[in-house]
Amino acid sequence: MVISSVVAPQTSWSRDLAEPTVDPSAYVHAFSQIIGEVHIGPNALVAPGASIRADEGTPFHIGESTNVQDGVVIHGLEQGRVLGDDHQHYSVWIGKNTSITHMALIQGPAYIGNSCFVGFRSTVFNARVGEGCIVMMHALIQDVEIPPGKYVPSGAIITNQQQANRLPDVQPADIEFVSHVVGVNQALRSGYHSAEDMISTAQIRNETNQPTNYAFNHLSTSGGGSHLNNTHVNGKSLSVDIRTQVRQLLAQGFRIGTEHADKRRFRANAWNPCAPIAATQESGVLAALEACMAEHQGEYVRLVGIDPTAKRRVLETVIQRPDGVTSAETSHTATPLASSPRQSGTAGQTGQGNTDVTQQVRQLLTQGFRISTEHADKRRFRANAWNPCAPITATQESGVLAALEACMGEHPGEYVRLVAIDPQAKRRVLETVIQRPNGSAAGIASHAAAGATAPSPASVSGGSPQNGVLEAELAQQVRQLLTQGFQISTEHADKRRFRANAWNPCTPITATRESGVLTALKACMGEHPGEYVRLIGIDPKAKRRVLETVIQRPNGAIGGAFQGTAGTSAAPSPTNFTSSPTQSSPIDAEVTQQVHQLLAQGFRIGTEHADKRRFRANAWTPCAPITATQASGVLAALKACMGEHPGEYVRLIGIDPKAKRRVLEMVIQRPHGSAGNTPSRAVGGEAAPSAPSFSSGSIQSRGLNAELAQQVRQLLAQGFRIGTEHADKRRFRANAWTPCAPINAIQESNVIAALEACMAEHQGEYVRLVAIDSKAKRRALEQIIQRP
Repeated sequence: MVISSVVAPQTSWSRDLAEPTVDPSAYVHAFSQIIGEVHIGPNALVAPGASIRADEGTPFHIGESTNVQDGVVIHGLEQGRVLGDDHQHYSVWIGKNTSITHMALIQGPAYIGNSCFVGFRSTVFNARVGEGCIVMMHALIQDVEIPPGKYVPSGAIITNQQQANRLPDVQPADIEFVSHVVGVNQALRSGYHSAEDMISTAQIRNETNQPTNYAFNHLSTSGGGSHLNNTHVNGKSLSVDIRTQVRQLLAQGFRIGTEHADKRRFRANAWNPCAPIAATQESGVLAALEACMAEHQGEYVRLVGIDPTAKRRVLETVIQRPDGVTSAETSHTATPLASSPRQSGTAGQTGQGNTDVTQQVRQLLTQGFRISTEHADKRRFRANAWNPCAPITATQESGVLAALEACMGEHPGEYVRLVAIDPQAKRRVLETVIQRPNGSAAGIASHAAAGATAPSPASVSGGSPQNGVLEAELAQQVRQLLTQGFQISTEHADKRRFRANAWNPCTPITATRESGVLTALKACMGEHPGEYVRLIGIDPKAKRRVLETVIQRPNGAIGGAFQGTAGTSAAPSPTNFTSSPTQSSPIDAEVTQQVHQLLAQGFRIGTEHADKRRFRANAWTPCAPITATQASGVLAALKACMGEHPGEYVRLIGIDPKAKRRVLEMVIQRPHGSAGNTPSRAVGGEAAPSAPSFSSGSIQSRGLNAELAQQVRQLLAQGFRIGTEHADKRRFRANAWTPCAPINAIQESNVIAALEACMAEHQGEYVRLVAIDSKAKRRALEQIIQRP
């Protein structure tokens, strides 16, 4: 049993670094927290999620055969003590055979006697509850002493002694109920101990005969002895990858299950569950996995990671195949969570790693995650003991990719993995190996091709819909969407409507099972064989689309719009959308990239057009409103506006919906037919791009040109502060910029003079302008203004 206990911190009132003491017969779940001087008596049970903190008020006493259930919080104030039954002073004393039930709060100084019951979400603060008392649900007991044998009804608020003295006595039925609750929890404590004893026996014996079914808490016997299979299946041990996968899932609080299927059921995706895995320790889970694999030799077996809070699957990975292969490389992940380290380890050998990792980084940054890297030699890799590389402070794709390459270059003979971090939840959401000691690496481009649109979350190879068979990758996409609780629908459009992004819905899909959804998809494709058909993923809670993917084109190809790679190691995320469907787009690459950046920052996009006369007068006319929030729909709308006004100026508008102001105005078409020639400079009457525009234009001479001066003027007018940074070629590749002298000026002439001074001091280096939003305390613009 691994107890999550912590030494009490040193404070002005406590300097002895007290530790919990737990009787060996007690059971404390690993998902509970015990801090400081907490004495837990014999046969006590502390359930998952309980928090017992003796870091302020101390010590605590929890008596024999007492159960502290899920979500209970026990804490004490620094001042105030109660006299325990042993005549010692405690911040919290809980007697024998007492039940503190779900979500109750015990705030010391507090005394709860023997054989008591404290109901769900009830609170006891600065009070004494006598022996044999029953406190029902949602009650408050404060600043009083409850006499022994009293009954506190649900919802009661007892805050003066007169109320406490008038409480009714408990009845025999109440006493029987309390005894029943204590008995049930004693049985659970014994069961937990039995399960752990069986796992420990398996570790000691290390035998390979018959597997054990841990879910039923018994040993299968053969030849008069008990045999456990903990480390081998038919002489083959579980791979390091699977063990690492299990360790990561358990560390993130996920539960693990297993499923098996023969070849026929595997093709139909009809899996049968193995025995439930009640163990929460790594050794017990691994033993249960091997037991399932041994029971179903010759079949597929897959590991399932389950988020108990969201009640959904986060991982599905095949760990055994009929040919006897046991490897996590055949992973089918439902989300990027807890990705196996081998999932992208060989991408470089297939030639797809360049696209895969670059796309992975782009998707993670788009979703607001931070990225870091870790490395480990072979010994540390086996022990899952990784060392961090240099921190990655960059938030742009180019800087992150440069940092990844730098880490890989510093550790060529080691494992290197990419780590994605959710800064709000403060937890890891992805760990994936991008380099291995044998030199194979998911190669990273120094920078994504300008304007390269994000590949679709799924890969579907071409095929003919006439045979009525959807490709396996599309079926996998459907499976992932359904697993995550999304709904699916379909839309179709002929070539004219496709160009105008005017889609018509197919028959609504009411099915919630994969087979029914696939049938409906095939039906829509069959009804519209010469048209575009796209799959829509819908989040029913947020009431928004999370995926738009073309699955049929007029030429008969299935999934023609998919640009991912079949078998990509990164799990597809439903929040990433397909690129513009047209293969020969007139939109400039930088404009496409600009659209992705604006959408990633939560901005809306609009378009305006003007002929030459109106352009000179800066009198623009809006095009049709763009309601799409995905890149594919926005790009289609941009092309539609450009097609409707071929001999005019067309500009893209970035709009901040919260501040209700424009953040970008960019000309993307001119009357002579060029599109996006100056995507981030002021031209004629058009406004220079606002802060969110991240361009890479260069100034070859030391003096600043008129467009950049205009840029500075607009940034200052919008209230942004301006700074400068410089880097030589080596630091530029590593995205390690050094700041120039701070610019305290707020006048345009002084700021421009400071920019030119920085450029003059660092001739032969890169210099970039940085615009800072002082209110949001973030960078709003990074633009290179000088190159070597």
